[in-house]
Amino acid sequence: MFINVIGAGLAGCEAAYQIAQRGIEVKLYEMKPLKKSPAHHSDLFSELVCSNSFKADRVSSAAGLLKEEMRAFNSLLLEAADVARVPAGGALAVDRNIFSEFVTDKIKSHKNITVINDEIKEINRDEITIIATGPLTSDALAEYIQDNFGASLSFYDAAAPIVSFESIDMSKAFFESRYGKGDKTDYLNCPMNKDEYEVFYEALLNAERAPVHEFDVRDPKVYEGCMPIEVMYAFRTYEACRLNRP
Repeated sequence: MFINVIGAGLAGCEAAYQIAQRGIEVKLYEMKPLKKSPAHHSDLFSELVCSNSFKADRVSSAAGLLKEEMRAFNSLLLEAADVARVPAGGALAVDRNIFSEFVTDKIKSHKNITVINDEIKEINRDEITIIATGPLTSDALAEYIQDNFGASLSFYDAAAPIVSFESIDMSKAFFESRYGKGDKTDYLNCPMNKDEYEVFYEALLNAERAPVHEFDVRDPKVYEGCMPIEVMYAFRTYEACRLNRP
């Protein structure tokens, strides 16, 4: 008996590892390095293409409690995160490369996991298969899922910009903890006074915007507990257009 897992991202690697740990053979299909999406840069598994933070680590929070539950089940991703941990106050953040290297080594060295580098465009319905390709599903497989299961895939995510430390004026920026948690050097803060913020705000409102499809703005949904300023502006623009207001 064997189980197919499509996608060697976070979910795919965790699923493959948990199955393999229970003595069942796994065929793990990953299209990298043969093919990559525009968001992919590394050939490693569980590549973090957005934020390197896994949110709160304290058990009194929902995110932290979930992590403790995953650790109790010997989660591969939490083991990798603990190895690759970097200072982040009360959050669990990781070094992207160390994290992905750890996961990749664990998966490739597991006796019950066979890694197959190939783009899967359809599944064999006679075999047990887990599709774990997430928001970076290839076009062909996404179309197959839509055609066979009656719905398209929808994901809401955002790119996390990377700022070079050398570009920061340290005569104005400073290190400090977040919400008084963690070490005082965990976060680099770049403060703005009112005038500087207003210049930034106007530049943001007048900046070039990426083209979006109609379904992207028809019914936008975001996690309101961490809403960035550009999203608030997008909502204002969306509402103005919807109500035909200037």
